[in-house]
Amino acid sequence: MPLRLIHTSDWQIGKVFRFLDAATMGLLQEARLAAITRLGGEAQARGATHVLVAGDVYDMEALSTRSLNQPLERMRNFPGVRWHLIPANHDPHRPNGLWDQLVRRGLPENVHAHLSRAPVALEAGAFLLPAPLFHRHTLDDPTAWMDSAATPEGAVRIGLAHGSVTGFGPEGTDQPNYISPLRPQAADLAYLALGDWHRQQQIGPRCWYSGTPEPDAFDVEAGKALLVEIDGPGAGPRVTPFETGQFRWLALDAQLNARADIDHLAARLRALGGALDKVLVHLEVEGALSLQDRSAFEAEIVEGVSAALCVLRVDERRLFPSPTAEDLDRIDRGGFVRAAAEHLRTLAAGGGAEGALAAEALQKLYVEHMKLEAGRR
Repeated sequence: MPLRLIHTSDWQIGKVFRFLDAATMGLLQEARLAAITRLGGEAQARGATHVLVAGDVYDMEALSTRSLNQPLERMRNFPGVRWHLIPANHDPHRPNGLWDQLVRRGLPENVHAHLSRAPVALEAGAFLLPAPLFHRHTLDDPTAWMDSAATPEGAVRIGLAHGSVTGFGPEGTDQPNYISPLRPQAADLAYLALGDWHRQQQIGPRCWYSGTPEPDAFDVEAGKALLVEIDGPGAGPRVTPFETGQFRWLALDAQLNARADIDHLAARLRALGGALDKVLVHLEVEGALSLQDRSAFEAEIVEGVSAALCVLRVDERRLFPSPTAEDLDRIDRGGFVRAAAEHLRTLAAGGGAEGALAAEALQKLYVEHMKLEAGRR
């Protein structure tokens, strides 16, 4: 029977999403806990007796007792699965820190916190070589000790670590938590399970980043884990990625120059597929719209389609007003309000910081005037 493992990392329980309201942030925090349950279910379904968590179980050191215990209770629900955790840069192992607190309170029997750099028997003929972090940043390669770690001859050696294989100086010495991508060969590892990068990526035949099991950024393809199968001594790993994410984080862009572009964008967003209330979108728009079309954009996209999504963040720094004569006539055909609108249009056309403020003021003037007109009807 091959050794079967689930490789995951970067759960970051307790993560704070500062750009979200409290209710939405609560949904995303709960999704990170739900991912643990999905990982346990996948382990059972795929016959994996071990789940390796390559660091950043928690997002920070200062968490409530409830937040510390929540992932433990999720793991406890899978007694036939053994969970292996290491401290990393978000939750390093410090004296009397969160890991000491957890150990003193007592971990579930199937949960193992590896707080020292020493080989640990997984099962007959297989050893785990964990590389916990004791500081948020270190200039030493936390996996270097694995080269000389003693295990029985013919043992399958599995490395578990957290850091980056990309450095900027000789040997990556100026990169915090740098890990040599050659470690699997140097330490005779059948597999090196890495965490830190939130996207899933293969580094070599015996080295992978699992990625975070629940996405947490718009520009990172995440929401996955890995099934790792090793037939025995000397065998390379068979690695199978699988989906774990509940939410989708998408980065999109759109060119807007007419009302038809707005209608097309609305249809495009509604056609993203799946449960739209599980989709977060960062939308960058650019172009030039008349004041009337800009008002339609606010109503149809910012206020309308956004209600179907979990989150819609709009970056409109490159969306400029292009007021028409008809726009200005809607504001006023004469008098001081029209004169103010003309002046703002001139300033807006000049660009720069002053132009941006003038464009925003002109847009607000238009919107407020249209509201006033609507109230008179």
